[in-house]
Amino acid sequence: MIFFSPLDLLLAWLLDLAIGDPPYLTRYHPIVLIGRLISWLESFLREEGGERSLNRQNGVFLFFIVMAVVLAAAFLFLWICGSISAFTGHLASILLAWSCIATRDLDRQVRGVVELAERGEVAAARKALSFIVGRDTEDMDADEICRAAFETTAENSSDGLVAPIMYLAVGGALGFGPLLGLLYKGVNTLDSMVGYKNERYLDFGAYSARADDLANWVPARATVFLVAFASLFSGGSFERTIKVVKRDGRKHASPNSGFPEAAYAGALGVKLGGVNRYGGVERVSPEIGGTRKVTPEAVREALKITWIVSLECLLLAMAVLWL
Repeated sequence: MIFFSPLDLLLAWLLDLAIGDPPYLTRYHPIVLIGRLISWLESFLREEGGERSLNRQNGVFLFFIVMAVVLAAAFLFLWICGSISAFTGHLASILLAWSCIATRDLDRQVRGVVELAERGEVAAARKALSFIVGRDTEDMDADEICRAAFETTAENSSDGLVAPIMYLAVGGALGFGPLLGLLYKGVNTLDSMVGYKNERYLDFGAYSARADDLANWVPARATVFLVAFASLFSGGSFERTIKVVKRDGRKHASPNSGFPEAAYAGALGVKLGGVNRYGGVERVSPEIGGTRKVTPEAVREALKITWIVSLECLLLAMAVLWL
């Protein structure tokens, strides 16, 4: 039996607010376990230098195997706990929902990067940044570090906060408890591990990348309005947020990332975009936003917006569960 209520979601959010993802629990975190499963399956399914069509086919197998295992494991855990008592059933749902939400962890990691850059510890800031972005960080200066930190804050506000909470709410309303939230995190983890458009993963990760694009289509656009309203409470501009998103939201190569990035850039009037390096290859991102330089203070303002966005999304999700 699956238990999941608005109070469960609230407690999961508060648990994230209080302790985030403690390092001593990392090895047992559901998302870490999903990542290990993906790595293990990749070692069997992806053929180095193999036929493109075969790797593309095996990439589809990878996606559905991971989804099936995540669904089965989460359902079994919830069913066993629910069979013991209503209390353990609710506790299980709270723990799984907590593992899907990452507001505090995003804040901790990004804030740590900009504090290092601000103190002039650029090498340490590059290393810390490398754990939360996909681009090369080895040659970044302090300004590039701050821009990357700002951009990853904006992007992760959608796929790390809004999307999981949204899927937790929809799943709970449909009687699936936190299962949809876990499935979304599985899709997102697949994309973060094999969804790269490089020689290694272009074919093998194509299906996972496309699935992630589809899963984030609505959340990325919902994030725009949440950021716009959050800007009213953080010294930003509602009107500028909407204006910049309309003008720049579709400039990004990703069908989704440009919307939250443009929203944050518009809210705070900063300029994003420029030259990024991935695996030694330069890619030029279009300039979006205003004219203000991204500073450590601008990144902290973005994190403030992120907390407000997370709270807004929580309240909306709880309303959906109540109804």
